[in-house]
Amino acid sequence: MVVKKPRIVIIGAGMAGLTAANKLYTATASKDLFELCVVEGGSRIGGRINTSEFGGDRIEMGATWIHGIGGSPIHKIAQEIHSLRSDQPWECMDGNTDEAITIAEGGFHLHPSIVDPITKLFKNLMEYSQGKLNEATAKGELESYHKLAALAAKVASNRSGNNNLSIGSFLRQGLETYQISKEQEEVKGCGEWSRKLLEEGIFGMHENNQRTYTSADDLLTLDYSAESEYRMFPGEEITIAKGYLSIIESLASVLPPGLIQLGRKVIRIEWQLDERKGLENGCCSSKPVKLHFCDGSVMSADHVIVTVSLGVLKSAIRDDSGMFCPPLPSSKTEAISRLGFGVVNKLFMQLSPKHGGGKHEYQHEHVNDDSDKGFPFLQMVFHSPQSETRHKKIPWWMRRTATLFPIYNNSSVLLSWFVGEEALALESLKDEEIINGVSSTVSCFLQHSQWQKGSSSHRLCNGNANSEERSQENEVKFSKVLKSKWGTDPLFLGSYSYVAVGSSGDDLDAMAEPLPKDSSCQPSASSPLQILFAGEATHRTHYSTTHGAYFSGLREANRLLQHYHCVGIYNN
Repeated sequence: MVVKKPRIVIIGAGMAGLTAANKLYTATASKDLFELCVVEGGSRIGGRINTSEFGGDRIEMGATWIHGIGGSPIHKIAQEIHSLRSDQPWECMDGNTDEAITIAEGGFHLHPSIVDPITKLFKNLMEYSQGKLNEATAKGELESYHKLAALAAKVASNRSGNNNLSIGSFLRQGLETYQISKEQEEVKGCGEWSRKLLEEGIFGMHENNQRTYTSADDLLTLDYSAESEYRMFPGEEITIAKGYLSIIESLASVLPPGLIQLGRKVIRIEWQLDERKGLENGCCSSKPVKLHFCDGSVMSADHVIVTVSLGVLKSAIRDDSGMFCPPLPSSKTEAISRLGFGVVNKLFMQLSPKHGGGKHEYQHEHVNDDSDKGFPFLQMVFHSPQSETRHKKIPWWMRRTATLFPIYNNSSVLLSWFVGEEALALESLKDEEIINGVSSTVSCFLQHSQWQKGSSSHRLCNGNANSEERSQENEVKFSKVLKSKWGTDPLFLGSYSYVAVGSSGDDLDAMAEPLPKDSSCQPSASSPLQILFAGEATHRTHYSTTHGAYFSGLREANRLLQHYHCVGIYNN
């Protein structure tokens, strides 16, 4: 009797899918144990990794950073394939080491003595929430921050209930506690800005950066308890010189031609909830899973590894799309519903030629006259959207953007990050609207004399909000823009996951559980492991990252390898 080889189909050719395919193929290729296939709905591999070019520079439209090089499997692969060096300039190749310049709306350059204490406060509050600042580590000046953070957590917990505490409410309570404990002189020369408003604006700038890191549109929806479970690798954070796509291409390079099928969008997955239906004539002669594609074709499989984004899964259960038949069990759908999945978009802008390819009239105020610096690493402190003193020409979608900076020192390509509602709005805007909106914003911030060559100022604030003539002289122009559109792309419907208030790490574990289960909530024994799940949103401690996706792909590949080892088909 000829035993048919098990067929494993992987849905999605992103980091998780290709890692699983790579592991399954390299572990068993010599034994020819499986029929392996990767089906990808799009026209390219990589998923939320998409390396591109803009203005002659290599850029990332999606995943950008290796988050810590110590122990990162992504960094190890990048080293092995020599992707950390390139002759072509690439995004953040110098780590943006140039000193940041913080400007308040209206063009008021803020002295470090105003900015740094709030920056330090925010950093220590976040480290407290992550478990890094604790009684053991709180030595010296950190002891006062630890006490402040502990008090803020206690007050915020009492207000919201321990099980519903958000990062947003904790952070705001931390700022309030800090301001009550400090008596400081009022600032002068900042127009309508008071010290309290400046501190709130600087704090809000850091909150907006945190939104970018987490993808949460509002930090009030980001769960506090789960923050301490999230794990980071030690060491510096770097970008990949030859592009993140080089990692993907390396993983795919071992797979034979034809194993990855592009343009194959799955619209329906039929599986056997009652495993007895998969038994015919006393043996498992029928493959229990059937995949239906958008072109009407059908493929059967013994095992399917689903690596689609949490955004796609949310859409599938919310719209009752029939993507899974029978529907996913409540343990899975409830986890999908509770977890957060946000939209983060990147906007690249090319400075117009009149600015000299990034070398133009704007200059860091503390450099020598004969130095020719490019556009600064600009941190923007905005008025509240409800403030009567806000500049009306700044569009609403710019007001929760924290930074605008060259992708490396002296580059003519600038980058800004957008999250949530603003990120979605950006996707629908025309290029001309974006150029006008960003130009108006930048002109408002860089309108004063300290940005002209030869100027120097050491005041806490420096500027003249009525300098309309100078503002027009310094207006920044852009020649073209490029933006990502992760929110409306039907293959992703967002960027990456976070643990929302009301959710927990248990939901990330539930995301990773294979189907079907038997009555004891264990994977079924008759037709087991029909549907497996991988992707960043299935990893409890490394969600939202490429290495989390990588680990999840390995996990599901090893689950299948272990399964066949147990029944005698696979021997290591």
